[in-house]
Amino acid sequence: MQQLKGIKILIVDDEPNILQFLEIGLQNEGFDVQSAQDGMTAITLMRQFQPHVVILDIMMPGMDGFEVCRMLKKTEHVAVIMLTARDEVDDRVKGLRIGADDYMVKPFSFEELLARIYARIRNQFPNLFGEVVIGPFQIDDRRKEIRYKNRVLELSPTEYELLKYLILNHGLVLSKTMILDKVWGYDFGGEQNIVEVYIRSLRDKLNDKDHQLIRTLRGSGYRVDLS
Repeated sequence: MQQLKGIKILIVDDEPNILQFLEIGLQNEGFDVQSAQDGMTAITLMRQFQPHVVILDIMMPGMDGFEVCRMLKKTEHVAVIMLTARDEVDDRVKGLRIGADDYMVKPFSFEELLARIYARIRNQFPNLFGEVVIGPFQIDDRRKEIRYKNRVLELSPTEYELLKYLILNHGLVLSKTMILDKVWGYDFGGEQNIVEVYIRSLRDKLNDKDHQLIRTLRGSGYRVDLS
């Protein structure tokens, strides 16, 4: 991934073993990495280092990850991936509502974390890529245009944002709640079945009659498969 050289990642966790593991792994991937063991140090480093992505643990002494995330999102353009030792829905919802862009539960796979980092960079810093090519898709965020197998798709603004979100997170299961939060916004007051309506429209435009491209995982959500 030479095109990602120069991408900065800040890791914030009070567990030295996790910091060392992630720092070495991400440096080997070509990222510029710095780390902090507490929230105040993270805030200071944020201003000096100006990372693109922050990997942020929730449970830390003193200032917890929620407060750090809240402060970062007030002033900085940064992607925040929160780490939690508990698979608690309340933690995930709280993190997303204060601005976190993604979350992972410990213990986690480094390969999955890497995939989520790439997804956040493609999603929030598309200018670093210009036109993003993922499998049969080409996303030009400056023109708000998506090509599928070199064919420009006729998409409404909401369809564009939904398909972009699905593609950039390909291989990951996205729940209806996550989709509503990211595409329609946290204050959306409509019904969740609006997601199904738009997914159906996208499948029609992609000629995905057998649901092999946009898969439905009952009780979990949707996943784009590009293999």
